[in-house]
Amino acid sequence: MSSSEKYVAAAYGVFLVFVLVWVVIISTKLARLERETGELVRLARGRVAGEPTDG
Repeated sequence: MSSSEKYVAAAYGVFLVFVLVWVVIISTKLARLERETGELVRLARGRVAGEPTDG
């Protein structure tokens, strides 16, 4: 393997790691948003039904 091929392989490796980290960050944010949305739906339904809320 020549020197330039090693650099190309390293560049692809760095890019792959970057994409994987980005996917993990986005999935973490999505999970948090889904959790918060579920909580808001629960609070809204309780308010419509006239149930007391915790807040």
